[in-house]
Amino acid sequence: MARRTAHEEHANHEAWAIPYADLMTLLLAFFVVMYAISSLNEGKYRVMADALTTAFGGAPRTITQVQVGNQQVQGGGHDSPSVIRAPSMTGGAMSDPTRLPSMASQMTQPVSLRDREHLQRAERQLSRIAERLNLSLAPLVDKGVINVRRTELWIEVEINSDILFPTGSATLEASARQTLGTLADVLRDVPNGVRVEGHTDNVPIATAQYPSNWELSATRAASVVHLFADHGVQPQRLAMMGYGEFRPRESNDLPEGRNRNRRVMVIILADSAASADALADDVVATAAEQAAATTTDSATPAAAPEAAQPAATRGVH
Repeated sequence: MARRTAHEEHANHEAWAIPYADLMTLLLAFFVVMYAISSLNEGKYRVMADALTTAFGGAPRTITQVQVGNQQVQGGGHDSPSVIRAPSMTGGAMSDPTRLPSMASQMTQPVSLRDREHLQRAERQLSRIAERLNLSLAPLVDKGVINVRRTELWIEVEINSDILFPTGSATLEASARQTLGTLADVLRDVPNGVRVEGHTDNVPIATAQYPSNWELSATRAASVVHLFADHGVQPQRLAMMGYGEFRPRESNDLPEGRNRNRRVMVIILADSAASADALADDVVATAAEQAAATTTDSATPAAAPEAAQPAATRGVH
């Protein structure tokens, strides 16, 4: 009986096309879904950027990581504080000032039309405050011992510590009290949060009162905060920080650089929209009062020339 011959199985050389087609279908579905749900969340982006920067040894963009989804109330980043109070906070209690250094980076994330209006009003308010500061501190600004820098969402007033404190001390000079009192008069009339930062040069200090420059810088900032509070600035609006010699403006190798690094920073944070309108009303009212006083003064000689004559006579003698 003849043996049956087994037929050889033919290999299917196109079998790879089936899993390849499945893979392509899954990839297409994946990218379609990703495109459909894609939206830039700048808060998450900044959290990731800060984490990567810190991991690779760079200076963080913010002092504390931005908490995605948190409603920021008072705050600022690394040398870049900012604040917009939430609508729910405009009529309630002020937030904890210790949360100040964490808010700036969320200010640029996409916001609603109402929030953009708040931002614009806050910027206008800061511009008015900056103008008042420049006018009040003009002599010291001209001398270069005080610098006023206006950014989008905060104002920095940099004061050389040499005009505020004796060497190695946190006790304010008498002349410094007058200068800071002028600054406090401006801050007292606005509801903005204020952060005071103390900085020193790298010359070491090791006394019983100040074991290091950290204690010295923090105590100097606290002295300024106390003076502001004594001049009527609400304490709940104030916060203070001491950085010691670890955030220099310039190199400490030269005396000029060390002088620049000895400084106190007064940072005025952006505030909610309601305060901007109030400040605008105050400015308009002040201008109206000045105009009325000028009109009265100019009308007085014409209305009562006899009364003006004795005054002129007294002026001659």
